[in-house]
Amino acid sequence: MHIEQFVYTPDITAVSFSFDPHLLFVFGSRALLTNADITGQLAAKYPNAVFSGCSTAGEIVNESVRDNTVIVTGILFKNTTVKSSKIKLEDIGYSSIEAGKQLVMQLPSDGLKHVFVVSDGLKVNGTDLVKGMREFLAPDVMLTGGLAGDGSNFAKTVVVEPDGTVASESVAAIGFYGETLSIGFGSKGGWDSFGLDRLVTKSKENVLYEIDGQPALDLYKSFLGEKARDLPASGLLFPLSMRDNEERAPVVRTILGISEEEKSLTFAGDIPEGSFVRLMKANNDRLITGAEEAAYAAADGLFDHPEFALLVSCVGRKLVLKQMIEEEVECVSHVLGKPVITGFYSYGELAPFNRHSSCELHNQTMTITTFRE
Repeated sequence: MHIEQFVYTPDITAVSFSFDPHLLFVFGSRALLTNADITGQLAAKYPNAVFSGCSTAGEIVNESVRDNTVIVTGILFKNTTVKSSKIKLEDIGYSSIEAGKQLVMQLPSDGLKHVFVVSDGLKVNGTDLVKGMREFLAPDVMLTGGLAGDGSNFAKTVVVEPDGTVASESVAAIGFYGETLSIGFGSKGGWDSFGLDRLVTKSKENVLYEIDGQPALDLYKSFLGEKARDLPASGLLFPLSMRDNEERAPVVRTILGISEEEKSLTFAGDIPEGSFVRLMKANNDRLITGAEEAAYAAADGLFDHPEFALLVSCVGRKLVLKQMIEEEVECVSHVLGKPVITGFYSYGELAPFNRHSSCELHNQTMTITTFRE
């Protein structure tokens, strides 16, 4: 595996690699991706390369976290093959389940080892997207990925499609094939829940209307106090822990939007009626320890240190950690033996809890996918 990276800023006019890459990961600010035509330049120069990427709430390059840049990582594999698929949400009536199904159906199943998916961060129900993909994936094929970000704006996100096109309201996936490719993954949070379990008494998919028979938005605002004025962005600091039955581990859900008229909260994934939720708050040390634990999980089972790692961490973690944000990336790099790293801060993370579970939508986690040939 041969890997090269560069950081694109508006004052850089040329981008190139010393080889013809098979795969190009591109993560960056929405404004630069949309206006600078960086992917167009790369597609013209490397017409056989497959692209994967999206807009972000912050870019990750090795042990650094950037804003308002584009991080481009080119990979030339020895024995690994990559295939791609994409779906325009408009073409399938904005059905997230159908998007997931069609993404997997477009990928050849023979020899498929792993799927990495990037999705629009505002128009997709991450729970349903994963559900649709899992339905058509073989049990031994793992799925990781993330929902695109837009800083703390929550206005619009874009995806870099496999041919390098920068598109809104799109979902794209990369399939990895090859016996010599070793892949690991891990996803951990580090948030503390507090208060009582509260019953979800009215919801529809990812929209929460009532908690304990009270309007969800009013109850949530009473928790936030003065920070309620800054919703939905301030909701990133106070996610909900949700469990829909006693057997399943709780997952974290973050607010993407609110409706004053309906007194509702919209989340990145489902909040089923009858489930129980608890408010959560951040502890900086716990968040960094969570990132470290994710790295240990991602390294588990690999015969050696990974050559490359993809990090998808939540925008909420970035807003909480502030100037300490690079510490979570540094500890991941240290645990993994300092591989080449890229990734982004997201509106949702997709990964299994561990090797013995299925992929789920998470919020507020550090999710890591590691690769070695």
